[in-house]
Amino acid sequence: MYSESDIDQAIEAGVMPAAVATAFRDHVAALRATPAVDEEHFRFLTGFNDIFVTIAILLLLVAAAQIGTLINGAIGALLVASLSWALALYFTARRRMALPSIVLLISFVGGVTATIAIALATRWPATGDQQQAGMLTLASAAGAVAAWAHWRRFQVPITPAAGAAAVVALSTGVLLWAVPAARSATSLFVLLGGAAVFVYAMRWDLSDPRRETRRADVAFWLHLLAAPLIAHPTFQLLGVFGGDLGWGRALLVLLLYIAFAAIALIVDRRALLVSSLAYVLYAMASLIRTTGVVELSIGLTALVIGSALLSLSAFWQPIRSALLARLGPAADRLPPARQQRSDMAPPPGDSATIA
Repeated sequence: MYSESDIDQAIEAGVMPAAVATAFRDHVAALRATPAVDEEHFRFLTGFNDIFVTIAILLLLVAAAQIGTLINGAIGALLVASLSWALALYFTARRRMALPSIVLLISFVGGVTATIAIALATRWPATGDQQQAGMLTLASAAGAVAAWAHWRRFQVPITPAAGAAAVVALSTGVLLWAVPAARSATSLFVLLGGAAVFVYAMRWDLSDPRRETRRADVAFWLHLLAAPLIAHPTFQLLGVFGGDLGWGRALLVLLLYIAFAAIALIVDRRALLVSSLAYVLYAMASLIRTTGVVELSIGLTALVIGSALLSLSAFWQPIRSALLARLGPAADRLPPARQQRSDMAPPPGDSATIA
């Protein structure tokens, strides 16, 4: 089986003309009766060897962390970061292995962030809320710099998402450090950060609406990050799990989920629906319990929501076509609702290579 990355690499190597690759993708999409852009392809595994190598990498990282921690916690984190970069020079830069590259990126950025955080916590073990916010700011800044350096060297598509997460944490830390009284508004800050990440993801998406290059892979991971940053604070601010919802808030949760579904259809990304699923299930179950059907609340909730999601998946394209038709010229920049043949080659150097 050939992956999207294999086809892109064949184009880069001159083995396959871009027009032939596009025609091949169109043909496969037509056989599946769905647009290629609708598949949300991302490379996670190139084979079982990815799993084998990832297990070995995790064992090495755990060993490095434990051995380094015997000296100092920050040393253990630094060893993890250093080993992750060294391993990435082979498994990412040379072997282009998908899952190991993702794991090594996360362990590198996490290791750098943990190094600063542990070093600061060791230096100032007893601190107030403002000092903790400052420590969060410095550790997040280190993580953002680490993600930027990793992207410059390896360009793994998940890296901008890791950097965006660090920037959101950095921004929140700065706000809490500057205004300690704003601690109660942390959920709102995270929600605003999620909205910013969503806009950033759309910037990548709009640059490649047919989703044929690495930019679409980057957008996928950014949307995967933005979804929980938007969904969880939104429903927390509504107090979804704060007790009995009541009819009013339960209906509001359902309406919000419908709004999220509309956004997911328009941008052709499903992450927002998945991140909100637990809340809409809880709201639906609460509504059913108010009718007195307590014993069947979970079963009926699963039946209703499951059927709705399956129907949405089956009729995704017709519904999406109807929504795009209402957007007018703005829809031209979004992923097409039906496969459109094109002989245009993707910009040089933008082909998906990893993950």
